[in-house]
Amino acid sequence: MGTEARFDVVAAVLSDAPISVDQAIAAVESDTAGAVVSFSGVVRNHDGGKSVQRLSYTAHPSAEQVLADVVATLLAEHAGDTGEATVRIWAAHRTGPLEIGDPALVCAVAAAHRGQAFSLCSELVDRIKEQVPIWKEQFFSDGTVEWVGAGG
Repeated sequence: MGTEARFDVVAAVLSDAPISVDQAIAAVESDTAGAVVSFSGVVRNHDGGKSVQRLSYTAHPSAEQVLADVVATLLAEHAGDTGEATVRIWAAHRTGPLEIGDPALVCAVAAAHRGQAFSLCSELVDRIKEQVPIWKEQFFSDGTVEWVGAGG
């Protein structure tokens, strides 16, 4: 076997249904993975010194394709990095209304070694937040509302 990387994109989706780290980890685990690294970005109860009650995410119609492209680009850039082991990736971003504590962005990466799994997961999260056209509408306790651009 050569040193060409093998990647298995298990999921790269937007979801109006709940997502979880447990779901992501279960999807990427394999007998060849020595490391599974996950990330869960959850809705917090504050932002910018103000109390947040809830929020909602709205995605541009192209967002799911952009998410798939972000994952594909990341994999292409790391094509020579995996050796003979398969790297498995799962990424999902919520849309619609979310409550405090709900996961909004969940990613998991399974790789042969921890360094690669940590690196790819971190880079994946950063790129999703920077590039995928999703907007967050925050509802504050004082009755004000704020739109925050995420990606795009």
